[in-house]
Amino acid sequence: MQRHKPAHRRVRKPVFTKKPLAAAIGLLSAPALTMVAQPVHAEEQVIEELIVSATRRDQSVQDIPINVAAFGGDDIRRQGIDDLSDLAGWIPGIHIVDQGARASDRIVVRGLNADPLQASEGLDNEGGGIVSTYVGEIPLYVDLKLNDMDRVEVLLGPQGTLYGAGTMGGAVRYIPRKPQFEAREFEVRGDLFSYSEGDDLGTDLGFTFNTGLGERMALRASVDYRDDPGFIDYDFLVREVGVSDADPDLTDPADVSANLTDKSDANDEQTLSGRVALRMQPTEAIDATLTYYFQFQEAGGRTINHRDALGTDRYVSAHRVPEPNDRDNELIALELTADLGFAELTSATGFSSYDEDGQRDQTDLLISLEYSYEAFPSFTSFTAERVEGDAFNQELRLVSTGDGPLSWIVGGFYNDFELENSSREFTPGYDQFAVDNFGGVGLRPDSLEYLSVGKQDLTERALFGEIAYQITPEWQVTLGARWYDYELETEDAVDFPLLNTVFFGAAPDAITLDFEDGGQDDDGTLFKFNTSYQFNPDLLGYFTVSEGYRIGNSNGVAPCPDPLPVNQIACALPNEFQYFPDETTNYEVGIKTRAMSGKLSFNASAYFIEWDEPQIAAATENALIPITINGEGAESQGFELAMNWLISENWSMRATYSYNESELSDPALRLVPTVNPPGFQNTITYEDGESGDRLPGSPEQQGSLFVSYTQNLSNGMLLDFDYGLSAISDVLTRTGKRGGGEALSGYAIHNLAATVSTETWAVTLYANNLTDTYAETAARDTINFAQSVPDINGDLVNVRRYYKNVLPPRSIGLRFTYSFNDLL
Repeated sequence: MQRHKPAHRRVRKPVFTKKPLAAAIGLLSAPALTMVAQPVHAEEQVIEELIVSATRRDQSVQDIPINVAAFGGDDIRRQGIDDLSDLAGWIPGIHIVDQGARASDRIVVRGLNADPLQASEGLDNEGGGIVSTYVGEIPLYVDLKLNDMDRVEVLLGPQGTLYGAGTMGGAVRYIPRKPQFEAREFEVRGDLFSYSEGDDLGTDLGFTFNTGLGERMALRASVDYRDDPGFIDYDFLVREVGVSDADPDLTDPADVSANLTDKSDANDEQTLSGRVALRMQPTEAIDATLTYYFQFQEAGGRTINHRDALGTDRYVSAHRVPEPNDRDNELIALELTADLGFAELTSATGFSSYDEDGQRDQTDLLISLEYSYEAFPSFTSFTAERVEGDAFNQELRLVSTGDGPLSWIVGGFYNDFELENSSREFTPGYDQFAVDNFGGVGLRPDSLEYLSVGKQDLTERALFGEIAYQITPEWQVTLGARWYDYELETEDAVDFPLLNTVFFGAAPDAITLDFEDGGQDDDGTLFKFNTSYQFNPDLLGYFTVSEGYRIGNSNGVAPCPDPLPVNQIACALPNEFQYFPDETTNYEVGIKTRAMSGKLSFNASAYFIEWDEPQIAAATENALIPITINGEGAESQGFELAMNWLISENWSMRATYSYNESELSDPALRLVPTVNPPGFQNTITYEDGESGDRLPGSPEQQGSLFVSYTQNLSNGMLLDFDYGLSAISDVLTRTGKRGGGEALSGYAIHNLAATVSTETWAVTLYANNLTDTYAETAARDTINFAQSVPDINGDLVNVRRYYKNVLPPRSIGLRFTYSFNDLL
């Protein structure tokens, strides 16, 4: 006998994505991903469309005339999607440069990336800056664990009018489940898994609790703890920094044992995440939710190998010191809506904090410079970094609620963000070596070679609005605008304590920081035009022109003195001290369709994007400190397709495909200066980009396929089989493959899962990356750095600056959920 699916999985919305168009010709793009519910009778089956609020009004994702992809909470759970990098493979037009838990994943939308595709070195918490992420109504970048989510919405294309700065490529909205007044829920969940290249089992355990506290108050709490055992081995750790030889004779076991040690599965991760929400409805017209979000993450090391540079195994790093990183994010948000009769008032207030501490191997940068560190036979350097940030956000908006042909949105936004960061480089043992060999006059007990300290205070203000008019029942036009203004104040200072002590006789603990004030301010206006036509109940066409921008900033490097000293110096030249805003303009056309009595949807769009003065990663001429500069111009064009098909009572399928061409339209500025370290066989150069060069960081082609089979069993249980395939073509590591850049091969990832469930529990056996595909996602620098430098004794020191990030190998696991609703 057939029956309905369990309540916790009843709404199956495999949310397909829709994407933009570039010139109303025939290029069509990504539909809205929506999952399928399975009613009892085949003739009743239809694709159930997800309701989203991307336009600040609740609408079906198929009825919104812009590019919105959405994944419902049930599908997030069904596919075992843990975070944004897992989600991106099913949304055409978005590519996540997966760098593991230690680094923030870079979000690339529609090819809008001009930075080298390399693993990040310093700490950051902004995901590349092209896409802004929202937790509920609050703008906050965090790669949030996707537990107890109502849905995740992805808006593609610039969203500058309604969503503001940082949405040059789009916006991602995490929408958590709200507390329910009359519901009592208690659910426990767990996941036990292992990697084909790991030694230990991983776990992911959590619970969700919801209870009403009277008729107009409810409490909801959700907490999860993930313990990922990792799979990358650090096999070349030095036993004692500054004493052990990082490059012993690898053919001599005794020499290796005396100098090196190892750590298995060093890229482990422990993350505690969750939220506590209190919802109140003092009157029928007022609804308020106070929420505390938290995510505390500890990562053990990078997800990399040195296979091409030093011949390591595919899941082995050759770094010399452990590279742990702790990242904490907290947010207190108050979201309030009030029905004023003629409009709905929304107030969103957020207080957030971000705290990150990390350590990394800094040896390779220093031995790549002409400062003689490479001469020290036992040289190993590491950097300790810390970043602390606090933000206050406030948005007020009114959304009209009338039934007439005219509708409108008007609002204001305020943001105050303060950030402090510090970077400390240590070179243990080098002070004594310099005294013994280079005429040094004093020792530096703390081995502090470099200190950089920076402070930022950013204030943003904006007024925004949209007005829409229904010219006929089928035809509507929307105009939007946003005025923005920001002020940035910075203080930066650097010091070279070891240099000053060892060579110039400063005190053993002397630190001198001369802060340099800087900053910038800017204001401007962004516009949006959108029109759509409902050709029939099952066919919607739309055209959009939208703009987005990203603010500028200081590079956090002190300006160079004039004249430059002859000794070691790390500083910014006048054109390196700061960078300025960049902007995008998107032209897009698309369609959204339904067919077969609601059993099939097909969406398509095409787009053309102009990118003015793109922000590009570069480095200072003095000491190669990472900075950002402005290029001239770039452009991106492509199309995306998405289909969702309820084949039969038991079978459903969804598929996506996207194609993108992104390239420089004008020559870029200098990317990175020439490097000519002592002892290198080859000079290392990075050439400037040229017009027509393909941009790095994202594939030209991307696709996915997800097939589900559902069967009611004779014992009253439900059996589900799910197969997923996500694939990309090759990705460039540098613009136009210049200066040693390369194309990372495309790959396909296969996932398989089988689930048995009842009304109260579900158990899933799954395999991710079923075929154990090896895939590289990013490269640090270029193969040109895979060289050696002689030390003072003539022995070779291997430069390990070139390495690659890799995707996780096959993992096999068992997931379960159990609901105790009936027991409360």
